[in-house]
Amino acid sequence: MTSASVHTRFGPPSARDEQVIGVYCHTVRQGGLDSVQSAADDLGMDVRDAGAAAAFMVELGLLRTDPAGGGRLVPVDPRRASALLISPIEREIYARRDFIDQLRDRLDHMAGPRPRTAQLPVGSIDQLFGPAEIRGLLGHMAETCRREVLVLRSPHQDGDPLDDFLESCAPLTRRGVGVRALCAHRSRADFASRARAARQIEAGVEVRTVTRLSQTAVVFDRGLALVFGETEDGEPVAWRVHEDNVVRFLGELLDQLWDGAAPFVPGGPGYAEVTDDLQQDIARLMAQGHTDEVVARKLGMSVRTCRRHIAALLRTLDSTSRFQAGARAARRLTIEEG
Repeated sequence: MTSASVHTRFGPPSARDEQVIGVYCHTVRQGGLDSVQSAADDLGMDVRDAGAAAAFMVELGLLRTDPAGGGRLVPVDPRRASALLISPIEREIYARRDFIDQLRDRLDHMAGPRPRTAQLPVGSIDQLFGPAEIRGLLGHMAETCRREVLVLRSPHQDGDPLDDFLESCAPLTRRGVGVRALCAHRSRADFASRARAARQIEAGVEVRTVTRLSQTAVVFDRGLALVFGETEDGEPVAWRVHEDNVVRFLGELLDQLWDGAAPFVPGGPGYAEVTDDLQQDIARLMAQGHTDEVVARKLGMSVRTCRRHIAALLRTLDSTSRFQAGARAARRLTIEEG
């Protein structure tokens, strides 16, 4: 179903929408819809309205016939239903935004060079709230991207929409779009993180890791960036950046970090591949006088994991205290880098 047909069917919020939502929620609560009459009685609706709502949801794919038989209707998973209804509409919204941006660029070009003191055009930076809106933009950009996708994946944000996007990049890579993801070494730390990275690689994504990344961002075709963050309440938020200098900076930053990053090998030994890199960064932070908790936070790892690395570093440097280890490591690094 196209976004236009969904929009046409729903239109502005109406009493019918409330009826559809009511019947769907009733079906979810009961585990199925045994009869339209029971839903109408439970919701205080006219039985004809309840029947029309149920038929409408069958047409949309929100209700289906129970495969176990009996003729009852059962709901699809609410999350799948949400994606089914919302994603096409969100993609249409972002497609229209892109059209507006293209129209603005053409009009600006016709108007001639903008004075140096001119402000950024309206819409150069948009804010998006919540995973559904972010997922919608990622889906739209995946459809319109032509050359490359660059990803900076900080360990400080959960990034579920971004992880879902990276794991579904196979259509992109089959079209010849290069997808590179730069993650923190923390993604090597546990089975779930390694499995997620392996699925991304299976989808055609190149994955490398570095010790520290403080921000999550995605750059599409070196022309648009999405920068991730969180509200004070922990709600996912992102900024859609269409300003050339900022987007160019993010792309060049990833290029520089990528050259010195360690390739992720599925089935590899986790942190063992990057132990030296991690211990060097830990030693630098220890030499600066940071506590174990601060070192762990800066490197995006648990305090327990950080302390294991510090203990190994103490043994390697034959030191009796973390201060002594930091000082010796700092001298060694200075000599090696000189």
